[in-house]
Amino acid sequence: MANVILDKTKRGWWKSAVFYELYPKSFQDSTGSGVGDLRGILSRLDYLETLGIDAIWLCPVCASPQVDNGYDISDFCAIDPLFGTMADMEELIAEGKKRGIGILMDLTLNHSSNQHRWFREARKSRDNPYHDYYVWRDGGADTPPNDMRAVFGGSAWEYVPEVGQWYFHQFAPEQPDLNWDNPALRQELYKVLRFWVRKGVAGFRLDVIDQIAKDPDRGITINGPRLDEFLREMSREALSGEGLVTVGEAWGADVQRARRYSAPDGSELSMVFQFEHIGLDQQPGREKWDLAPLSLPKLKECVRRWQQGLYGVGWNSLFFNNHDLPRIVSRWGSDGEYRVVSAKMLATMLYGLQGTPYIYQGEELGMTNIRLKLEQYQDLEIHNLYRERTAQGYDPRDVMESIWARGRDNARTPMQWTAGENAGFTTGTPWLPVNENYREINAEAALADPDSVFHYYRRLIALRKTMDVFRDGWFALLCPEDERVFAYTRETQEGHLLVVCNFTGEHAPFVCPEAFRNARALIANYPDTEQGILRPYEAKMLYYGA
Repeated sequence: MANVILDKTKRGWWKSAVFYELYPKSFQDSTGSGVGDLRGILSRLDYLETLGIDAIWLCPVCASPQVDNGYDISDFCAIDPLFGTMADMEELIAEGKKRGIGILMDLTLNHSSNQHRWFREARKSRDNPYHDYYVWRDGGADTPPNDMRAVFGGSAWEYVPEVGQWYFHQFAPEQPDLNWDNPALRQELYKVLRFWVRKGVAGFRLDVIDQIAKDPDRGITINGPRLDEFLREMSREALSGEGLVTVGEAWGADVQRARRYSAPDGSELSMVFQFEHIGLDQQPGREKWDLAPLSLPKLKECVRRWQQGLYGVGWNSLFFNNHDLPRIVSRWGSDGEYRVVSAKMLATMLYGLQGTPYIYQGEELGMTNIRLKLEQYQDLEIHNLYRERTAQGYDPRDVMESIWARGRDNARTPMQWTAGENAGFTTGTPWLPVNENYREINAEAALADPDSVFHYYRRLIALRKTMDVFRDGWFALLCPEDERVFAYTRETQEGHLLVVCNFTGEHAPFVCPEAFRNARALIANYPDTEQGILRPYEAKMLYYGA
């Protein structure tokens, strides 16, 4: 199966591409420190080339105190020594290009670290030219400007006695929000983007980019009134290079907003991460920790609305996993008896859609969630949640169940390379425990097994690169009320695709549409097919046409 290398100088190359999200801290350690690094990534590029991906979304490697695992950046144009050097980064970009793999930098343009030189200057006095790079409000030392809460818990305001003001932070207190209303601040950030473009990156993943136009006086943190203005200016001044791709994390996006953010003219972004589908298995109006069963009809309707709503007028990112989300095979599949077939089923459902798929490291192996003791978790969100909810009277056992199901460290356990010590991730003590199932679930075993989840992903990636129906086909949902089967078609004038997925561990009836009775099977997660019935987590793609 030869890899198809896409020409990344062509506009819209990413519409046929598959991206791979890589969490450097947990991917591969080359020094024995227990923390992954850039040279570790370099040593695994051949593995990624074999998989067939076109670009790496590289989670933050810029200089950082690591309060929020690198999403608190203290220097946007420097590499954190934890991960290596700028020379290592330049080598990674160059070696990736040799294999047809671009690098997307992950940047936090909504906030910086409180250790950034801008903020160290900003807190010295109100007259300091950097003071207005951040969001400040007056108020007494014991009275925050308002009652807004931070995402990680607690007040969204922090008092600085030196200036007698409060600064705004949507995340940790160590992550002060940047003031995009200040033109000088915006120009500084555009310089950062141009710096990395000159280094040769293929583009950017922009963290919580829909929060840059905040208005805390009115309680607005997302989709602020100047957001489109800021995105257009950023695109015009810093992202006009041929072939550059930008994906914006937009938790607050709906279909109408996403059409503007990802319009085909590229005036704002290339595509968005929207998260509506990810919130369908939590209690309505509650937090992600408040669990609820997934309603398959609701998932299907959500997908239909986004697929049809962006068709021809925008572009979506396709994902089930990332560094902030639990492992999808444990969430919506089966991480026990049907782990392999359910992992393949979920991939089949996703990869038949229009958009750019993102694999999160280990997803291609069917890696699963982990259950740790509270003290073993590293994520500050987990510890803040436990402290707040137990103080509110929640049963600690229920809180731990939520953490085991939804905690971000589920996605951050070390990559499972081999059945050897520490799964081949490190010769030292891993920064986060390795999942104990690494002896059965690892890359070495997957590469040797032609029927593995890994090789199934390879086949899906190859199909997407060689068949226009995946990029251009119109989406139509079948059996919308069926609570077990997710089925849909993608149609162009030349090609007709049917995707059928059983989302349960039970047999489910499904009558194939007449037009597809003699269609050929492109891919399936069972070696044979049965007419009229789908086996547990069975999935297949059928096709007829040119």
